[in-house]
Amino acid sequence: MADLILNRRRLLRLGAASASSLLVAGCDQFDFLGRRNDPVRDFLERANQLTYAAQRALVPHEALAREYAESEIRQGQRPNGSTDPRQTNAEYAVMQLNGFTGYRLKITGLVEQQKEYSLDELRNMPARTQITRHDCVEGWSCIAKWTGTPLSLVLDEARPKPAARFLVYHCYDVMGGGLAPPEPYYESSDLIDAYHPQTILAYGLNGATLPIQNGAPVRVRIERALGYKQAKYVHTIELVDSFARFGRGQGGYWEDHGYDWYGGI
Repeated sequence: MADLILNRRRLLRLGAASASSLLVAGCDQFDFLGRRNDPVRDFLERANQLTYAAQRALVPHEALAREYAESEIRQGQRPNGSTDPRQTNAEYAVMQLNGFTGYRLKITGLVEQQKEYSLDELRNMPARTQITRHDCVEGWSCIAKWTGTPLSLVLDEARPKPAARFLVYHCYDVMGGGLAPPEPYYESSDLIDAYHPQTILAYGLNGATLPIQNGAPVRVRIERALGYKQAKYVHTIELVDSFARFGRGQGGYWEDHGYDWYGGI
């Protein structure tokens, strides 16, 4: 089993990193990665769905990602992707100047009761601290200590409706630029990952307040998934039955540009 998971991790890193580098390079022969209803992309999408189904069948839903000793933290958590939404989002910039006192995490969509939480309210809920390894598709990893509210707690208060299948994480940052138009960053997970005991709304990193470059005020940690699934700067969690209304319908910014949706390790 360990060999199966390790081999999948290596394959995902190689495939996703290759896809992203081709997209950045603008290779016309790989334009299918960004198009819906392309037969080649459809084939790859079916392969992803098969891998997801196999992973869910083989790995227990509450199997834990490895946790580490504090002595194994050798460096600060490496920032990547967007690292400062203040440059593109005026609302975020004002909140940051006020110490995020105006921040509200919204739980919306297919729930019995929509909820909002201030940062203080999240911090006053039962917390979980875990030392885990962040694995990036670029090939690097980093061990860090994360503290936050278990996502399951806020979901229990909102009470997902039976039709809810996925969670979409809406973020303050945008991606793109240059020749590509800016796009709001978003990510998603299924309910199994959302209710996993190690999935938290992280507001602390290595014993201190979560820095802006790492996703302040709140980022999602889904510890059995690759780094691009760990959405930063989250302001709304929307429960949905499909991804059709979001981006290009693939479940996330990077997924819309050719990455595997599940991203599990």
